[in-house]
Amino acid sequence: MTDARQQFIATLSEVLGERLLESGWHADMAFAHIDPEGLQKTLRLLRDHDALRFDQLSDLAGVDFSAWPRERRSARRFGVVLHLLSVARNQRLRVHVEVPDDDLPAIASAAEVWPAANWYEREAFDLFGILFEGHPDLRRILTDYGFVGHPFRKDFPVSGHVEMRYDPEQRRVVYQPVSIEPREIVPRVLREEGYGTEHLGIAR
Repeated sequence: MTDARQQFIATLSEVLGERLLESGWHADMAFAHIDPEGLQKTLRLLRDHDALRFDQLSDLAGVDFSAWPRERRSARRFGVVLHLLSVARNQRLRVHVEVPDDDLPAIASAAEVWPAANWYEREAFDLFGILFEGHPDLRRILTDYGFVGHPFRKDFPVSGHVEMRYDPEQRRVVYQPVSIEPREIVPRVLREEGYGTEHLGIAR
């Protein structure tokens, strides 16, 4: 790690103190795992402290870690990742926050700190079911208003729960059970020997 990178991590640790759970560099970008407790105060420190000045939020996304293949620092299922940019310092930072409750995933909204978080948080709510407390208008943004479930969760079926079509007789869109048959879409060249045929007693 270069001296400049070490200095940045030291500054981050000094400013955030106990709020910073872990930090370092990965994929040529600084990262910081921060405590979800008092999240908005921490985000304001990142934005307003003169040594950091992360004045832009360039991205925010939800994460479902339930099928994560690598070792992690905790067993929490959901997380939120923010990408910040300091124009003045010419510095980027990836912020990781774990959502404390798996059954009712809720975390403080970043929209008051960076208004650009508004639609990103709506997307994370729609696709992962993560609630952002204090969000000014938290509602679905990509799926239909009557959509059931959150399609980016690892336990959501690939085919979904229902399908919709236009019924010319009723002259409206109708919902009905999924009519397609489940099928394997993994290319054959990527499958293991005997993939998908064990239960049939078929040998390749």
